[in-house]
Order: sequence, then structure tokens, then C-alpha cells
Amino acid sequence: MKKIRKAIWNWILGLTTVDEKIVSVVAETKRRAKLVSKEVADVKKAVKEVGNQVGDIGGAIKGKTRKGRKTK
Repeated sequence: MKKIRKAIWNWILGLTTVDEKIVSVVAETKRRAKLVSKEVADVKKAVKEVGNQVGDIGGAIKGKTRKGRKTK
């Protein structure tokens, strides 16, 4: 009886695509999470650069020369 019940259950699961949809949703979620983490890293890097350049504003107000690469 158990074998028959298990066979019927496997046959019913074979007809549905719910498990396939779940697998595709999980894969899509993982892909999006990976992309979001990359974007967060880019934003973090950009904010750090802005923070570094904010300090130069005070020097410019005081009339100090610009640090870094010379303009062409």
C-alpha cells in the first residue's frame, strides 16, 4: 500500500510545475542578491571617495593650492 501511495504521490508531483517554479524563484533571488551586494559595494566606494574630497573644500576656501594630479 505504501508503494502505491508513494507512486501516486510522485506521479502527482510530476504533473505539477510548482517545484520547478520554486527552484527558478530561488535561483532568481540568489542572482538578484548577488547583484545588490555588488551595487552596495560600488556605492560604499563612491561614498568613501566623496568623504575624502569633502576635506578639500575647506582648503579651497582658505585659498590653498589643489592637491593631487595637475590639471592639463
